[in-house]
Amino acid sequence: MTQKGTILVADDDRSIRTVLDQALGRVGYQVRSTGNAATLWRWASEGEGELVITDVVMPDENGLDLLPRIKRVRPDLPIIVMSAQKTLLTAVKATERGAYDYLPKPFDLKELLRVVERAMTQPKVALSEDAAAQADEEKLPLIGRSPAMQEIYRVMARLMGTDLTVLIYGESGTGKELVARALHDYGKRRNGPFVAINMAAIPRELIESELFGHEKGAFTGAANRYAGRFEQAEGGTLFLDEIGDMPIEAQTRLLRVLQQGEYTTVGGRTPIRTDVRIVAATNRDLRQAVNQGLFREDLFYRLNVVPLRLPPLRERSEDIPDLVRHFLNQAAAQGLPAKSITPEAMDRIRRYRWPGNVRELENLVRRLAALYADDVIGVEVIDNELAEPPQPPRAAEPSEEETLTGAIERHLSKYFAAGQELPAPGFYDRMLRELEIPLISLSLAATRGNQIKAAHMLGLNRNTLRKKIRDHNIQVIRGLK
Repeated sequence: MTQKGTILVADDDRSIRTVLDQALGRVGYQVRSTGNAATLWRWASEGEGELVITDVVMPDENGLDLLPRIKRVRPDLPIIVMSAQKTLLTAVKATERGAYDYLPKPFDLKELLRVVERAMTQPKVALSEDAAAQADEEKLPLIGRSPAMQEIYRVMARLMGTDLTVLIYGESGTGKELVARALHDYGKRRNGPFVAINMAAIPRELIESELFGHEKGAFTGAANRYAGRFEQAEGGTLFLDEIGDMPIEAQTRLLRVLQQGEYTTVGGRTPIRTDVRIVAATNRDLRQAVNQGLFREDLFYRLNVVPLRLPPLRERSEDIPDLVRHFLNQAAAQGLPAKSITPEAMDRIRRYRWPGNVRELENLVRRLAALYADDVIGVEVIDNELAEPPQPPRAAEPSEEETLTGAIERHLSKYFAAGQELPAPGFYDRMLRELEIPLISLSLAATRGNQIKAAHMLGLNRNTLRKKIRDHNIQVIRGLK
């Protein structure tokens, strides 16, 4: 077998060195392995090896601290970092200090071989060294060492040095804004502002003004010029939360910003250049919203450059003990009594489904710290806190005699079910929109696309109907049979 090159392996675990020696040897690499950082440094500084695989924690030196020294003398030498620490900080530090990739332990051998193959065949270019992250573990924005979170950390670490647009998907309470803040705080725009805006919390008629600003006198009540969120975020990151709730007309203006890199204020005429990184988030299925005509397809693809799905807490229950300890430490640091959780109580917490995800877990822990006198929280307390509240009588299944009012009431009751978070502000307008779209669409279909007949049937002015068709982006097909 043709020799592909020499790989230097540093890990204080003999069994890992043996596994890597055998696996890499089988595919044609020569391997030199050591259990300490000093030997790795000597080999690398003397010009040996075409690639390095190193652990972080070694008996004589931290592997992350060794990375900058190696990159100074061998800037084109790819380094793969392995670690059992499994934190976002480890992944970020490895990337910032010049690592080609980061793999959490235990690693998948096939994945490691794929990474090695990519690293060995990449063009040899110098990788830039950046300042190391200074935050300590307890101040990390994201907690969790589960496989699901490891993949999140790896993707985030690769994004830190870029300005790529990111679209974060996740249920309510999974920590979408925390991810957005981490991308900013550890990224190349960390010295700029981080500005967040929740689309669901802004009245429809004010969203364009909030995003792009307005000039004095642009509309009734505009007594002064207002700097919008794009202007506030200049040089930094703009986080667009609940992007799926953005009105169509505002979507059109946002698309122009993403395409041309400029915008105009409401009431303004001069285009303004912008230098802002966009991170968006949603708990909705935007592809379905595109199919329903509620979200522009071209905007979706502009935002969906790097999709990042945050797993719900039920998919990473192994992270719950770390999260509980983190929230207990936070509560104690804020002056609440220090608490601990018995193993039985922790097991009960892990087995709960957590429909409100991490936010619900954090609220529980704060409640435990504030309301219970015992220093040690037992399973009885947890059972009491997580007990299902009495369920209201179930609504009857729809029948042929069910009225429209009854059907709507049955549908809306899902939003106000026991244990469910209250809908975000603007719920009234969103529900009217959901009713208007099928009502107008079906009316147009029944009148074969004749807007005059549809307006008469609905009791609307023809211009009002046309405006609603435009606002909802409803397709009108004439002459249907």
